[in-house]
Amino acid sequence: MALTNLFVGSNLKMSVPREEDAEVMARWQEDSEYLRNVDTDLAVPLSLKQLEEEGMSVGSKEVYFRLRTLDADELIGFVAIHSIEWNNRCGMLAIGIGEACNRGKGYGTEAVRLMLRYAFQEMNLYRVGLDVIEYNDKGIRAYEKAGFKHEGRSRAAVHRDGERVDRINMGILLPEWEELYLKDRE
Repeated sequence: MALTNLFVGSNLKMSVPREEDAEVMARWQEDSEYLRNVDTDLAVPLSLKQLEEEGMSVGSKEVYFRLRTLDADELIGFVAIHSIEWNNRCGMLAIGIGEACNRGKGYGTEAVRLMLRYAFQEMNLYRVGLDVIEYNDKGIRAYEKAGFKHEGRSRAAVHRDGERVDRINMGILLPEWEELYLKDRE
């Protein structure tokens, strides 16, 4: 039986953090669009030391990968399953594509699909959820393409530029993913 490489897609691979990643990620910290889409918390740039430590200690509640292109081995982002509840077989997805020039190229959709494959086939999760800020249209489209369903919203949960915006809750279940995965294989 030939096993699928869990970490490699058609254009991207999920890899461990490398020491040299921090310098690349430091550039991302100067992009407010990146910081404001990747998290609902304050858009505060991380120091080089903080970036060097990020993702290095994987605990039992998180699985974290860096995203690299297959052709040039270029660091373009990260993907993680965090807040894992092993007893419920659930976790939350987080993803970020760092450089603006790498957004809108399908990397986000591919990374989400890779991580879902890992979450369902390797981690044995049953449900993967996420939340996304309502103005992040590109992110929402990538999640929908990967099979996530809208489950609800937290009204006025994020405060940005003097306005209140909603946080959209999305999720995908193992049977939904299997249906898409099998359909893609036919």
